[in-house]
Amino acid sequence: MSSTGGETSKMNSFVKKVKMGKRVEKMMKDKSGTTTGQEIADDDPNKTPEPYTCTGIFEADFTEFCRRNHLKDNEIPAVVIRPKPPGIQPPPDAKSKDSKDSKDASKDPTPDESPDTGSQEDPPPKTYVTKEKYAYFRPVIQVEMENDEKPITVTEIYIRGWKIDLLMVGIFKQCWPTIEKLSVVNLWNVNLSEAVIKEFASFLPQCPNLKTLAIDGTICVEESWALLIGEESLLTSLSLRNNGITDKGAAMIGKALSTVKTCNKNLISLNLSGNKISDIGATSIAQGLRMNRALLSLSLANNNVSNEGAKRLAEVLSRFPLTHEEVVERRKLLSEKGSPDRGLVKSPPPSRRGDNRPGSVRSSSHMDKTDKKRDKSSKKKDGKKGEKEKEDTRSIRSSADGKKDKDDATKGGSKKDDKWKKADTMTKTKGKKTSSKDKRLPESDSPEMVEAINPLLEQVENMDNQLWIPGNRCMINLNLSRNNITEIGMKSLLLAVQYQITLLNLTPSPALKGILRMSLNGNAVKKTDETFMKLQEVLLTRDPYYKPPEKGEDNQSLAG
Repeated sequence: MSSTGGETSKMNSFVKKVKMGKRVEKMMKDKSGTTTGQEIADDDPNKTPEPYTCTGIFEADFTEFCRRNHLKDNEIPAVVIRPKPPGIQPPPDAKSKDSKDSKDASKDPTPDESPDTGSQEDPPPKTYVTKEKYAYFRPVIQVEMENDEKPITVTEIYIRGWKIDLLMVGIFKQCWPTIEKLSVVNLWNVNLSEAVIKEFASFLPQCPNLKTLAIDGTICVEESWALLIGEESLLTSLSLRNNGITDKGAAMIGKALSTVKTCNKNLISLNLSGNKISDIGATSIAQGLRMNRALLSLSLANNNVSNEGAKRLAEVLSRFPLTHEEVVERRKLLSEKGSPDRGLVKSPPPSRRGDNRPGSVRSSSHMDKTDKKRDKSSKKKDGKKGEKEKEDTRSIRSSADGKKDKDDATKGGSKKDDKWKKADTMTKTKGKKTSSKDKRLPESDSPEMVEAINPLLEQVENMDNQLWIPGNRCMINLNLSRNNITEIGMKSLLLAVQYQITLLNLTPSPALKGILRMSLNGNAVKKTDETFMKLQEVLLTRDPYYKPPEKGEDNQSLAG
């Protein structure tokens, strides 16, 4: 019985402890009810976070937006400084080395016991960095800064080998426009879709200093690369190497470069090397170069361009006839611009009025006549007074014109007189003190400013009932290496370059130099071909880095 009584007492004590523990837990929950409620509210994914203002520091803004898009910390790409190759250390000074050796010899007279010189040399710099297992394959964003200690000075962004989806490009859309010094974005093998390219095209113009964009080694099935160089694009350099671009994508790029009514006026360099562009695509790009006068460098290297594509490019560089649509657009531009004779007809001079006088003079003469009729008795006196007043006003006006006084406009001049005076100050230098606005010369008079002329408004030549205009002489670099161009295509290119040279000699222009460099190596033509060699000779003299041999060197070579 005693054993059973002891067991029951133990059970009762255990039950009491359990009840006390529950009471304590209940009291603790009541005390910390508010804090747990706040934690639950903070962890609630449905709660809308407070708006975030970008700081311009890419790493901080990018990480914050990734977290707000419910990305885990191990899923957020790290922002790291782009590794640079090690610099070459300058060789040690010979004098300091000799003095150091002499001091060491004086200190240690036993040369046999001296340590090995090879062990004192610095180890060679490493060109690699070791990482943990699989860390190399994790997505990272490499950046370059003007000052590594200031993260706000990011100038270049590099992304390598991981897919950029709509979520990530949406984060970039919020971060990149706030980076003031961002000028270069380089993407490689990022697997973009058409929707992602559209997003890029929508916010890249908002980046104030972003001028260079490279998207290489990236396949897009829709080939909608032309969206990146639309009319609102501010890019000056675009690289689309090894993207598998076919004639379909080349046609869209050609239309983005220019049409009859639209034109890209900012893109300077376009690199399309390593793609699948044939003669059809080269013809489309040549079509886009007809009205484009901004592109300076074009690369179609390592494509499938043959003689037909080379002929179309040569035609655009030399001269070409206008199509019917271009002729209609030219007539519209001429009618809108108008000639000086048409302007005179539209706005007739004031001398065509009924009494050949301005309105103010006519009203004053009418008042003089009524005054004479009323005061016939004082006609002589009034006439003398009027003559004196006219003489006084004439003398005042002549003195004001001689001194170029500023009060002429306030002494009764009309608005038309003011306009003519302003025009005179713009065309003539009068020797009086003028404001900063008056000192500015018109664009046509300033020698440094070169007015951009629409190609359709250039001087035309009528041949065979067609209007011909000069071709594109703004492009200075063309790369057609590693294609399938034979001697026939080389002849067309040679004629185009020769035409540009003759046109430049007839009408020299500092802004229209024509082709200065043309890369043609690796084509289906022998280097000993006469046309190829002649084209290389002509291009050699036009190369801006070409230095002709001096006469002394020629004489020495002949003497040798």
